[in-house]
Amino acid sequence: MNQTLLVELLTEELPPKALAKLGEAFAQGVAQGLASRHFLETASVTTTYASPRRLAVTITQVRAVSPTKTMRDKVLPVSVALDAEGNPSAPLLKKLAAMAVAIPGATPTLADLERAADGKAESFFYNYSAPGASLRDGLQQVLEEAIAKLPIPKLMSYQRPDGSTVQFVRPVHRLIALFGDELLPLSLLGLHAGRVTLGHRFLSEGELRITDADSYGTILEQQGSVIADPVARKETIRAALLAAAGDDKVLMPEALLDEVAALVEWPVVYACHFEEEFLAVPQECLILTMQTNQKYFALTDNDGKLRSRFLIVSNIATADPQHIIGGNERVVRPRLSDAKFFFEQDKKKSLADRLPGLSSVVYHNKLGTQAQRTERVATLAGKIALALGADVALAERGALLAKTDLITDMVGEFPELQGIMGAYYARHDGEPAEVALAISEHYQPRFAGDALPSSVTGTTVALADKLETLVGIWGIGLQPTGDKDPFALRRHALGVLRMMIEKRLPLSLSGVLADTANLFAGNPAFTVPGPALLAFMFDRLRGLLRERGFTPNEIEAVVAQQPDVLDNIIDRLDAVHAFAALPEAESLAAANKRITNILKKTDIVPGVVHNGLLREVAEEALYGAMTLLQPHVDAAFAAGDFSGTLLSLARLRHNVDAFFKDVMVMAEDEQLRANRIALLSQLHTMMNRVADISTLAT
Repeated sequence: MNQTLLVELLTEELPPKALAKLGEAFAQGVAQGLASRHFLETASVTTTYASPRRLAVTITQVRAVSPTKTMRDKVLPVSVALDAEGNPSAPLLKKLAAMAVAIPGATPTLADLERAADGKAESFFYNYSAPGASLRDGLQQVLEEAIAKLPIPKLMSYQRPDGSTVQFVRPVHRLIALFGDELLPLSLLGLHAGRVTLGHRFLSEGELRITDADSYGTILEQQGSVIADPVARKETIRAALLAAAGDDKVLMPEALLDEVAALVEWPVVYACHFEEEFLAVPQECLILTMQTNQKYFALTDNDGKLRSRFLIVSNIATADPQHIIGGNERVVRPRLSDAKFFFEQDKKKSLADRLPGLSSVVYHNKLGTQAQRTERVATLAGKIALALGADVALAERGALLAKTDLITDMVGEFPELQGIMGAYYARHDGEPAEVALAISEHYQPRFAGDALPSSVTGTTVALADKLETLVGIWGIGLQPTGDKDPFALRRHALGVLRMMIEKRLPLSLSGVLADTANLFAGNPAFTVPGPALLAFMFDRLRGLLRERGFTPNEIEAVVAQQPDVLDNIIDRLDAVHAFAALPEAESLAAANKRITNILKKTDIVPGVVHNGLLREVAEEALYGAMTLLQPHVDAAFAAGDFSGTLLSLARLRHNVDAFFKDVMVMAEDEQLRANRIALLSQLHTMMNRVADISTLAT
């Protein structure tokens, strides 16, 4: 009979940052272990429960006994099993006796064996039915395996009352194993299974008796004041925060929600306040200290300005929460005071005055200090600004000051604020607004999908910063290998590419890489990366374009040409995509591929096409059509109308098909052959001006 299975481990408080993974791994480990032993139905549903003091799982439609299995065991080769007279040999008799012991209820004889081909020889096989295993026996093994595979960050050793030593993430006090309403007599981690658990430490009275597996979640919530479902608990917190925020906006990062949900069993939200004077401190500092140190939720108005009111998630529901509110307000005050102190102290020394301090901060032992790195980035930012027609002085100043906030007290306490605090201090120092913004923006984009720098100066400094890291680290032999990329060079490469593409920067990719490499001249540990780095950039480019929905063939049509300037690459890809949808595209792509192969194989250097050597009607017609079309192609390409450039090629489809049908390119006459090669070379250039359309051929 199929019923719901419940397994619960009641523990001491589990590490909050590991709770979600532990809960999911425990539930999946049990479910997968049972499924592999055929205890589950296709319709079985697994539910994960994980709260600060428990890991549990329920699975519906579990079998009491696994199905009977038909087995076919190889016994021995016939040549070994039978003697010369065809009688059972001693090895066979010994094997049959061993099988009678190993297989319950089996008494195999020679007559019971199947004689069948076994490769080039014959062997005896024994077919029998193996009875299914009981859930009790199967679950015992499954639990032991699931526990052994848990992603436990650090094992704790503790002693049971009987003196035995047990290892687990935290001490386990109770074990429940119910099949429907039946108690399964299992043992795990020094415990014997029962049907009693505990609810909330303060809101629940005494022990909770779980009558059956299906009632587990309901009993815990209604009688134990525990929301054991981690998803339901998190969403309860989210809804309560939104309700308590009222007209304000609550800042609730998913990571913070996850951590808080792993700290409470019965979440209740209360509103607290801090003194208005703290709002003079940059709000990013206050928000970060509340979130990081206290797990509080900050509130802002609709314009994003921080409020002096914040929300806490308590594990205790009470009619008079003033002592909880007051306690949390007292706890947060010293944290905010520290932030205010750091801010006031940092303002006493300008960013420019901190520049000498970067000489004592090692960037990399083969690449020097942060001061040396800053000089390289400033030089490169100036070159990029000059190429973009931007203000060189602002770019160099922004790059020069970009890393100085690393040696401020505030960033020393909260490294996440690097760049953000630099912008605040730059404004306080009277630096130009563009410089202050560049200090903040030069880390962008920090991750996939992050915003790009909004200012021209920020863009130049961000490019210089990422290029210096990318080329410098690559040049000392620390390029990414496999899944390892400790210096995030893939992320830096994608940041550079995104800025060049999305901001349509008319920069030479090979040029900026070369300019960056020149900054390390004289460094004996540095080797100019060469073609490998450019190939790495194009590989990242392919991945970036795939994420934008272009097909591999469309991408290769453009990237195979290794475009050096990427400002119009999306326009080119859009044009290729539109061209690929034309009915003429397949034929022209195949022809272009054929032309490419012909030109590769010939030793003839293409020259100009001579009208007098066009002997066949098809080649005259093709040349005439190309001559008429060339001005339209040139005009469209010059105007940046790449779609128009490619779409106009559709007019050549029939002429191209006729040419390859009626004209022998490799004619015996050398002049004819050279003229036809010249014609194909001209056609090839026209066809591949926007992209290599031969890649579209199937």
